[in-house]
Amino acid sequence: MPLDSARTWVEFPDPAGTLSSSGGVGAEEAAELAPDQVFRCDLTWLTSSWTCIYGAGCAGIYADRPDDGCCTLGAHFADRDDERRVRRAVKRLTATHWQYRREGRAGGIVEVDDDGNRKTRIVDDACIFLNRPGFAGGAGCALHTLALAEGTPPLQTKPDVCWQLPLRRTYRTVERADGTSYLEVSLGEYDRRGWGSGGHDLDWYCSGNPAAHVGAVPVYQSLRPEIVELIGEAAYQELARHCEAHVAAQRHGHADRHPATEAAGRTRLPLVPAAKGGRA
Repeated sequence: MPLDSARTWVEFPDPAGTLSSSGGVGAEEAAELAPDQVFRCDLTWLTSSWTCIYGAGCAGIYADRPDDGCCTLGAHFADRDDERRVRRAVKRLTATHWQYRREGRAGGIVEVDDDGNRKTRIVDDACIFLNRPGFAGGAGCALHTLALAEGTPPLQTKPDVCWQLPLRRTYRTVERADGTSYLEVSLGEYDRRGWGSGGHDLDWYCSGNPAAHVGAVPVYQSLRPEIVELIGEAAYQELARHCEAHVAAQRHGHADRHPATEAAGRTRLPLVPAAKGGRA
């Protein structure tokens, strides 16, 4: 679907007064820029019916590797804490959960890209944590499988960029006319442009594709743990109130829907459960 379409955004002051310090690059640094914070949230995206369809129709970001989902390139770590959390999870991975455990123990799980950034290592042309089809423990992210086995949210085991996708949190300092400023924290869709200029070269991407807009519940409900981690519980409760009002307006034709959700509704694609058991 087109990357640009009509969107409904809502802005509200941070009810808690402080930004969540976890789940993203530069959270603490951004919070120091201005004491006042305003959340700016994309209601069109957050009330969409997107859901991860890895293993249930996902074509992968590259046509020649359809079974990789979005895991072909590996994951860049947000910071040291992000990498440490993943390393702690790796210690709990067994050969039952992780196809490449032997390779990980022998050669490590991290590599450095051309720009000096640390990321998960690539083995056999994809992320070392990606279990391939045919693996007895199941295809998909070994760290995601571990979280499900332990009964914890995958955000506690996976790299930040992985559990956040396709949510995107950004920061901007806004100057008011009276000379004061505030920190604007935006929460919206991580569309293909979020990958940088290379995002336009992806052969397939889910956030704007009707094939992935078949969730049984809207994004603000299906990704509740992730959103709470990004903006805090108090802000989530306020956001949910606005999302509910937007959904009600949609039912009466008084508010827009995400274009991919709208297209999925027209073609009557089958719903899939909100749980992301096989998510890459």
